[in-house]
Amino acid sequence: MLLTVADVLAMPVVQAGQPEVICAANLGRAVRWVHVSDQAAVADVLVGAELILTTGQALAAPEQARITYLRSLAAAGVSGLVVELGSYVSELGPVVAATAAELGMPVIALHRVTRFVEITEAVHRAIVADQYAELEFARTVHETFTELSVRRAALAEIVKTAASMLDASVVLEDLAHRVLAATARHTSSAALLDNWESLSRMLAGGPGVVAVGPHTQRWGRLILRSERVQTPRATMVLERAAQTLTLHRMIDKDRFGLHRQAQTGLIDDLVDGRVIDENDAQARAAALGLARRARYVPLSIELETTAEDDPVSAQRRSASIVEAVTHGLGLADASALSALEHRPAVRPAPAVGRPANRRIVADGDRVAVILAVARGANLDEHLRSVCATVLAEVLRVDGVRRAVVGLGADSDSLLDTAHQLAHAAGVAAVALSMRGVVVRPFYRSADIRLRGLLSLIRDEPGVQSFAETELSALLRYDIRHAADLTGTLRRFLELAGNKTELAKTLNISRPTLYDRLARIERILAVDLDDGESRTSLHTALLIRELTAGDKL
Repeated sequence: MLLTVADVLAMPVVQAGQPEVICAANLGRAVRWVHVSDQAAVADVLVGAELILTTGQALAAPEQARITYLRSLAAAGVSGLVVELGSYVSELGPVVAATAAELGMPVIALHRVTRFVEITEAVHRAIVADQYAELEFARTVHETFTELSVRRAALAEIVKTAASMLDASVVLEDLAHRVLAATARHTSSAALLDNWESLSRMLAGGPGVVAVGPHTQRWGRLILRSERVQTPRATMVLERAAQTLTLHRMIDKDRFGLHRQAQTGLIDDLVDGRVIDENDAQARAAALGLARRARYVPLSIELETTAEDDPVSAQRRSASIVEAVTHGLGLADASALSALEHRPAVRPAPAVGRPANRRIVADGDRVAVILAVARGANLDEHLRSVCATVLAEVLRVDGVRRAVVGLGADSDSLLDTAHQLAHAAGVAAVALSMRGVVVRPFYRSADIRLRGLLSLIRDEPGVQSFAETELSALLRYDIRHAADLTGTLRRFLELAGNKTELAKTLNISRPTLYDRLARIERILAVDLDDGESRTSLHTALLIRELTAGDKL
């Protein structure tokens, strides 16, 4: 930022000359350079924005010549005039003051003899240092945003970087004036985004508003919310940030829409604790379209999908899943935020005693949703309608075999709801693993029964030790003899000990079945007709299934 006439006036070397401000107009004018001259025709060699230092020879001329001199300086665009009194004039007089005021040109008189060379050195040193600082700042801006482009940083990080560089609030919005990302500085997010759409529509343009997107395909605006930031630097940072955002969008245009990315970013911030103020959380959510003054419900949509070898195809299916969720929410007229959770694709090998390909998991097989339900509405009725509609849309996506919805505890607090998403995901994962149960539009903890309880404690060493103690002998037998008595035991327990039905299911004769069950009893040293033994074995099998599922 260039020095101003006021900055030069405040320098010690100028103050040593006992300056008197004859005309204080436009002291904020920038000083590009300092020029020393006593020539009356000096304006002919000026290019503008110079501060003129003179001993006043041209001001010792007749009145009209003085006026002509001042007018020529003003016409040349000088920043101001500094006159050292004593050599040619002892005072500047009312004519000079009046003419300078008419022209709006700063004029300063020095009452003590001053070495002009010291003033020029001091000013030029400051100007050169400032120019170097601007070049260094420009280099930093270039390198920073280039690095963000190379590693494909998220929208929120790009906006946060711009705000940090300018130490001011910055907002990225789409063409519908919905906030895609925002970083508040020296204020809260709630205050920054309050009534944002109305405020934004009144900002037609200016140095603090930069369009984002290719020239013919603008898709948003970067808006600086500060009056303190130097305009040249602000413009530089905003334009470079806009270029980075444009490149980001061009690279990711085939993945997910900006609005969806913004929702994902907000949910991540809520879950990871980067937003800790409820008002800020609700302001950001409202800016993305989530209803205020509502009950918030955490939902997790867990999917069973076919494995996909092609990463591009998997990515497209992920996009289709999220599109289906979004479409379903729209059909149900639901106000919600949603985010895709990625997990690596795996193809589990069949575990001993487990059917092959019992569950095949692919990338993006879970969607987190925060649903807003109007206070006073019938919560369960609304959830049944929304979940049924969303599930119907999701199941139409190619490669999706099954889908379930898990719920966490609803709350008036958006922060509390976000923290319940992990619980909702756990409920959904357990519900998806349950077979042969009544299909529900959604599941709560109470709906997943013993399996749900075990899923909460499955990582406890004591629980794992119990399962191993109950089943280890049978598992070792299966390994040594390439048998599947563990599978027979599982089906026996699932059918509540119905041997006739079990023989049909396994497609074996009853004597063969009786022989298998007898071997199981000998190996485990248990009585399968005993209710407590059955409960213990079934519990151990559920623990094994849940812990084996973690290894997928």
